[in-house]
Amino acid sequence: MLRGVDQRCVPGSPVDPRVTELRSAVARLRRQLAAHRAEFRDRSIAEEALATLAAADRPDVPMLRRSLLLVAGAIGSVSALGDGLRQLREAVDLFGVSPRA
Repeated sequence: MLRGVDQRCVPGSPVDPRVTELRSAVARLRRQLAAHRAEFRDRSIAEEALATLAAADRPDVPMLRRSLLLVAGAIGSVSALGDGLRQLREAVDLFGVSPRA
């Protein structure tokens, strides 16, 4: 279940619920990617970007967006992974929009 952007970490709670949602979405997409046996050129890029997202304890929005774009660019044409990619985007969106420079 996705949570709203305004749902923050509860005092005394060890993990921000948005981070939990992000990790769940990353784990689902990693499993889908592992099960997708067809090779494609940018698989390693997608796997590296997913590892970056999974390791984010206190993610900053620009880093999340960059990693999401790398994953989308690497696997965007693989329709079997489209649902997992959508869930990952929704999890990144929980952190809000990237501030403009």
